[in-house]
Amino acid sequence: MNFDEILGLIGGFGKFQKTLYVWICLPQIFLAFHMLISVFTGAVPPHLCRPTWPSTGMPATLNFSLLTQPDGQSELSCTVPLNHSDAVTLGDGHPPGSCQGHWEYSNNTFKSTIVTEWDLVCDNASLNNMGSSIYMFGLLVGAVLFGSLADKYGRRIIILINLATQAVFGVGAAFAPNFYMYTALRFIVGTSISGVIMNAFVLGTEWTGPKQRMLAGIITDYFFGFGYILLAGLAYLIRDWRQLQLAISAPGFLFVFYIWVLPKSARWLMANDREEEAWELIRKAAQMNGKPITKDHELYPVQLQQGYKTEGKTKVKETHSCIDLVRTPKMRKQSLIVFYLWFVNVLVYYGLSLNISDFGMNIYLTQLIFGLVEMPARTITLFTLNRSRKISQLAFLAVGGTACLLTIFIPSELSVIRTVLAMIGKFGITASLSIIYVYSAEVFPTVIRQNGIGLSSMCARTGGVLAPMMYLLRSISPQAPMLLCGLCPLLGSALTLLLPETANRPLPDTIEDIEGTNLSEEDGGVKPVIFDTSLKNMNTGSTTMD
Repeated sequence: MNFDEILGLIGGFGKFQKTLYVWICLPQIFLAFHMLISVFTGAVPPHLCRPTWPSTGMPATLNFSLLTQPDGQSELSCTVPLNHSDAVTLGDGHPPGSCQGHWEYSNNTFKSTIVTEWDLVCDNASLNNMGSSIYMFGLLVGAVLFGSLADKYGRRIIILINLATQAVFGVGAAFAPNFYMYTALRFIVGTSISGVIMNAFVLGTEWTGPKQRMLAGIITDYFFGFGYILLAGLAYLIRDWRQLQLAISAPGFLFVFYIWVLPKSARWLMANDREEEAWELIRKAAQMNGKPITKDHELYPVQLQQGYKTEGKTKVKETHSCIDLVRTPKMRKQSLIVFYLWFVNVLVYYGLSLNISDFGMNIYLTQLIFGLVEMPARTITLFTLNRSRKISQLAFLAVGGTACLLTIFIPSELSVIRTVLAMIGKFGITASLSIIYVYSAEVFPTVIRQNGIGLSSMCARTGGVLAPMMYLLRSISPQAPMLLCGLCPLLGSALTLLLPETANRPLPDTIEDIEGTNLSEEDGGVKPVIFDTSLKNMNTGSTTMD
């Protein structure tokens, strides 16, 4: 029997697995903290330049309300001279944005941010977005690096190392002496976030029965949403960016107890010829689940689970590569569409999540609302997925894209309406992101499913890297970012029409299944989705992406 059959005997989601998922879900809260902390630490308060030259019209106390705009834009801070004259340039002839004195910032909302500490405004404003993109790039590097290391050395040790790294470098970022050191430390935190979340999900997947994996994955998403909400309250109470960074990082040291409670993967141990250790863990899990098991069972080698067992002989499947994803016409079309869907889901998800200050409402309230939206968005997919993957995917993309697009037609003064539309957009994109995990696993045939999900994850990470940079388009037009957040999902919704329906259909095993006749239930019955261990390399929320 193979490992899934062993899980069937000892319980696929008993007390052992439930306890394991408690340990797996706790880091999800800190994932949300680190993924979204830049909303507050990188916030840009109203600011003005106080020049060094004497000025009779220079007020002792600056009135920043003159620069406050309903849509949260701060361009006037760079173009309006301090003496409020109608001059286009500053008093000494320097162009707007090149402050020759020092910047002064409003502290009505934030006591300090990295922007106020290192003057990341006007000419240096792009550095703020670049720092967020570098953090996202760290997620990409971590997914590639620690995915392969975990396959070689095991899930548990990689999780423990990255939990320690996350705590040490997260705390270090709170004491960074300059922006470049801060960005470098955040990059390392990003790599560790991927290492923890990806391998925690894999560890849980490898211990959970096939029927319970989808529900177990949703549970981890709820913890990300809880972290999303909790961050709003934490940031409201702690207005200094260094203290806030320290508050979300220092508790990471408490995970030291994982050394004693986090189990290894018995499936991985079997795959690496460490059967005695594996059986010891299996017996422990069986005992906790109240279903004792003996070693008198034939354990089919995990290394051969990707092959076929026929008449006592093992037939290894033909080797395939990433090239097979685009070698044939139909497979190429479906692969490229799925890659785009991953890219646009993560691009818009983090594009909205990281720029909530643009909607004009209180930043803490908006963060809370966006966090609360996560819960129903992920829950509703449980009811729609079994009816239709295809219709669910295109419908939620259409809802998200349309809502984002409508925000550009709402005047800046109507901040509540703009926020409500953005919230609806966030709802649609969050639901769509949850669906694409399942849908893409069913679109790719078995022989190249691992490759397909791996490349999809890379496309998603690329969307995450570009999401913070998207808001540099405001220099072209204030509506440009939301226009992009609207049009890209709508294009994805239209492209989804070209994908096959996979709900309650047999999964394709070979490329010939894709290129040949249409699949039907008579072709071999309904096969359950086997969630790939790389399926949530994004979790970002998820989530990952993530």
